[in-house]
This record gives sequence, structure tokens and C-alpha cells, in this order.
Amino acid sequence: MLFTSRPRSRLVAASSLTLVVVVSALAGCVSRESDTGSSAAPSTVDASRLSSVTLNVGDQKGGTQALLEASGQLTGTPYRVSFSTFTSGPPQVEAATAGRIDFAVTGNTPPIFGAAADARIKVVSAYTNDASGDQILVPRTSTAHGVADLRGKRIAFGKGSSAHGHLLLQLTKAGLTPADVTLVPLQPADALTAFTAGRVDAWAIWDPFTALAQQQTGARTLTTAEGVANGYGFGIASQQALDDSAKNTALADLVSRLAKASAWAVANPEQWSARYSAAVKIDPVAGEQAQRRSLRPAVALDQTVIDSEQKLYDAFVAAKQIPAGKPFSDFVDTRYDATVKEAIQ
Repeated sequence: MLFTSRPRSRLVAASSLTLVVVVSALAGCVSRESDTGSSAAPSTVDASRLSSVTLNVGDQKGGTQALLEASGQLTGTPYRVSFSTFTSGPPQVEAATAGRIDFAVTGNTPPIFGAAADARIKVVSAYTNDASGDQILVPRTSTAHGVADLRGKRIAFGKGSSAHGHLLLQLTKAGLTPADVTLVPLQPADALTAFTAGRVDAWAIWDPFTALAQQQTGARTLTTAEGVANGYGFGIASQQALDDSAKNTALADLVSRLAKASAWAVANPEQWSARYSAAVKIDPVAGEQAQRRSLRPAVALDQTVIDSEQKLYDAFVAAKQIPAGKPFSDFVDTRYDATVKEAIQ
């Protein structure tokens, strides 16, 4: 069957009071068995048998659905796709762990928190950019000129998000620890309100919120994640979906289509930024700025990518933000890598 649009549900994880609650919540969703590592994929099924399959895909505004639709890659799918909108990556990981969604694209940090919680997910695809859209912003009147100037200041960030990883790495680079600042975990909409009202001194955030804050408040860039964070995004899949023959077959096709859609966006930046701005309902100027620095073409899920994520994982462990656990590679499954490589040739 062709793609059928479904009403979007709001699956939002509640905010918590401490940094470890994200890990604890994920750990409590499901008990793992022996499903770590790149497990053997089940046999694929013929496309004619996918008409009864619905892939439940987690999304963020202007993300996977908008990209697939704009590029035409949702046309002719032999399965249905139902999208659910999330505020950020961590609740997507939680939903995948619990089996409420089959697939989602997140930033570089949510899968690390999932791995620390021994979540029943696997990283199955990778996407990259230069991380210039991930920034730490300060008000235009701020006297801070470097991350070291944030000592003792209040910093908003999305707990378990790519901004969390970026902030941790920047603090470490500046010779600070999380204890040297006051961390204020807030979802993006609440963080924008707090930042605008002056209730926080800085905000670690990603596009399009970076572009929106710069446009709406005149926020100044204190630093970007370029050369500090790896800039990767990841497709995560629930273990339940990966173990199901029909869903695994459909996921292979979806991951391929997403790789093609990402390549289309890179080749058609003006067309994509216009569609993106309409999907997110933001000013086209902010949308163009966000997408100019935040496009993420698909890349091979190779050892370089995995090693980079392990370094980020280790940084969180060293900062006592998450507990030490299994190596990140245990949460990577490369079964779709050949499919992605073929799609982007």
C-alpha cells in the first residue's frame, strides 16, 4: 500500500530533577536479554507481503517525515508509515526501548544515554554534518566571551540531547566540570522562554532553535560544536522491530529512502529549506539559516563513527553523568550498511 498519513501523537517524556533520571527511566522500561551486538538479521520477506505492515516512526518537527515527503521518497512504499512527534531525542529512545516506535533519527547523545540504560535499541544508520548548528548561546548583552566565563552561571540544555553532549565537551575543554556551573535541564520551548526572560545565562541548543533564538532575541553565539562534537546523527531501531522479518524488511527500505532523501536535500538546499520552514512553521530566513548548517547526509556506520561515539560515551562516564556499561559497539547493528552505501552512490 502507499504511504498513509496518520494523525501525529505527542509522546513526550516528563522532565526530571536529576541528570541520571533519563538513564533510570530508560532502564526501567524493559529488561534486556541477550540482544546486544550486531545480531543476525531475520530472513527478508517479499515486498508483496508488507501491505499489512505499519512502521511506527518517531520524528521531530521538520525532521524525517518532512524530509521524506519533500524528496518524494514516501511515494510508493509497500508498507504504511505512522509518524509520532517528539520534542527531542531522549523520549524517542525511551519509546523505541518500550517498543512504541520502530525507528527514529536522533542526535549523537540520545543513543549514548540509551546504551548506558542498557536499552533494547540498536543504532542502524548514521548521518553527519559539521555541528555548526549546535551552539551555546548567550544574550547579546552578556559579558561572557568564552565558555570559561560561564563558571557559576545557569545554563539551559536538553538533558540527554546532542546539546547535553556538546555542553559537556565544551566545559571539559574550558577546564570546567558540570559542578562549576548550574545545569538547568529544559526542553527547547521552555528553554527559549527562560533564555528570553533572563532566567538562564546561556543556552546549549541545536537548530532550528539556534536560528530562532538568534533571529527573535538577537542571541550571540558563544561557541559552536565544530571541531568539538562529532556532529553525527543516528537512526535507532527497536530490537523488537529488528527481530521481526516483515518490519526488518520494511526498515531496510525506509533507511535506504532516508539516505536518498538526505542526498536530495544536499543537492536541493533552497527547495528543502523552503519545505522545511513550512513544516516547522518558522520564518524562511531562520529555516534557511538552520538548514544551511544542519543538513545531515547519510554515511557508513563504520568503525570511525563508532569510535567517536565511544569517546563521547567515555566523557559522560568520566564526568559521572552516566554509569559505565557495555561498550557502545554492543548497541550498533550494521545490517543496513550495504543498503545505505548503495543508496548514496
